Amino acid sequence: MALFKRRTAGQAGEWYYCLKHGTVEEGPECRAADRLGPYETRDAAAHAMDTAREREEAWREDPRWNDDGAADR
Repeated sequence: MALFKRRTAGQAGEWYYCLKHGTVEEGPECRAADRLGPYETRDAAAHAMDTAREREEAWREDPRWNDDGAADR
């Protein structure tokens, strides 16, 4: 028997997108390594993968993070 119960971080009223189950959850249900968030609304959490994809594309195109142009600085 464990002395301490492992608890997830977060609070009710915060919305998360669970990567493991592909679902939106309110409050911390799944472990932190398996979720994105917190988001302010359920709808924002539902579009978490789209948001992540858009941010990744923006970072990929940002010259400050592009290793291909490092010699041009």
